[in-house]
Amino acid sequence: MTQLDKGMIYELRIYQSMPGRLPALLSRFQNHTLRIWEKHGIRQAGFWTTLIGESNQQLTYMLAWDSMAEREERWSAFLTDPEWIAISKESEKDGPLVQKISNELLAPTAFSSVK
Repeated sequence: MTQLDKGMIYELRIYQSMPGRLPALLSRFQNHTLRIWEKHGIRQAGFWTTLIGESNQQLTYMLAWDSMAEREERWSAFLTDPEWIAISKESEKDGPLVQKISNELLAPTAFSSVK
């Protein structure tokens, strides 16, 4: 049994927004993305913006998954959802919102407060 088979998987995603586009990115998540995620059963574990760090133009968030299979199924359904495709295109009519995405899949340690 691998670590990925033992329990919850957390996905850490960091979006580096285009200069000046963080408010539009936050708006897209708040007003559209979260609702579409809910439709597909995607669970968020939290969202953060950077107060002090490398860039204050970052959005950091975590998703919680029961398994890699669940992630693959639900994330694929989200990415191909016609509503998401339309909203993504509309929100970027004045140019892209994100210049770089960092993505890591994390497994809690035995001593973590989250399991």
